[in-house]
Amino acid sequence: MRNIALFDLDHTLIPIDSDYEWGQFLCRVGAVDADEFARRNADFFAQYQAGTLDPVEYLEFALGTLAQFPRAKLDELHHQFMQEVITPALLPAAYDLIKKHQDQDHLVAIITATNRFVTAPIATALGVHHLMAAEPELDANGNITGKLLGVPSSGEGKVVHLQDWLVKQNLQLSDFHHSYFYSDSQNDIPLLERVSHPVATNPNAKLSAHALAKGWPQLHLFDKQ
Repeated sequence: MRNIALFDLDHTLIPIDSDYEWGQFLCRVGAVDADEFARRNADFFAQYQAGTLDPVEYLEFALGTLAQFPRAKLDELHHQFMQEVITPALLPAAYDLIKKHQDQDHLVAIITATNRFVTAPIATALGVHHLMAAEPELDANGNITGKLLGVPSSGEGKVVHLQDWLVKQNLQLSDFHHSYFYSDSQNDIPLLERVSHPVATNPNAKLSAHALAKGWPQLHLFDKQ
């Protein structure tokens, strides 16, 4: 039986929050009203850290921001974002961890609460071909409409997204001999409790305490970077 390795993205494979940094980047380059956007972005980020974020409310805000731009402009901005913000945050420890699973022929995927527009190029840069993320609705020309398709990919939503993704491949989680999930946040406890090998990775205080109580391993991926 094959094994599967699932990874959260923000603060797990990269030591930053890509969604938050994307917002900061838009402010910095003058693409949005910096004061208002930065205030709302910071509020949502604080809610996420506290585990009180309403994912639908946040995604409507994030996707609504993306909908303000034609796709060509968004892609141009994201290319700059990758160069200036993401590439410096792609550290050897993350590549090594992913490669360890790939070398053992594990099915490797990233599953993130952040939307696909922001995260798809990051997954590609990390060498991961499978991505589950919040799905923005696109119009016929590929422009983002501002609407969310399906459920948010956070909390219990990650379990739903994983199950839907596996069904499309005629699989289920029980088909795998070992299933791994690496995450930093207590928001991901629903999926961490579904896999055979949960790994609290760069865990925040709440997840660290939960992992200690459960006897889960804790991995501090970037301590030696």
